[in-house]
Amino acid sequence: MAFTESNMLPIGSVAPKFSLLDTASKNVLSFQDIKGKNGTVIYFICNHCPYVIHVNRQLVDIANEYKAKDIGFVAISSNDAQKYPEDRPELMQFVAKILQYPFPYLYDETQEVARAYDAACTPDIYVFDGEDHLYYRGRLDDSRPGNESLLTGKNLRMALDLLIMGEPPMTHQLPSGGCNIKWKE
Repeated sequence: MAFTESNMLPIGSVAPKFSLLDTASKNVLSFQDIKGKNGTVIYFICNHCPYVIHVNRQLVDIANEYKAKDIGFVAISSNDAQKYPEDRPELMQFVAKILQYPFPYLYDETQEVARAYDAACTPDIYVFDGEDHLYYRGRLDDSRPGNESLLTGKNLRMALDLLIMGEPPMTHQLPSGGCNIKWKE
């Protein structure tokens, strides 16, 4: 597993629109369908990445906490499911059910959405404000599989708290990191 960091899309970028299959409901959902009044969080994740497995519980906890504050959440998997069959849509549906994802888990089969967001790794986290402008992109916290840092979600939580309070984005944002997105050839 090669460690890859986020590409750090510029703050203020407008959220690229999408329409993707939700593996749980079997409905096609768009950015408009999942966006929250106060903001929207997009997690680029997958089933098999140890970095995602390490943070999954915190991703769920944060979504459960902040959905009540009018923040929308969605997870997207863009991995090549032909080469990485553990990331197939039917297994995405299974993982979402077992982990009780409180957000849709969308499949980006063409990888066009990942490219539009300049996503590079799993997890890759984006926060957009209520006007669909990028407010935060970066890490959940400094915890990684095998290090001693406590998994708290402090970086993402701080960004969401500042967003809800109407504060400007943090000037210093650290990239997320994990497995690279498994691109098709």
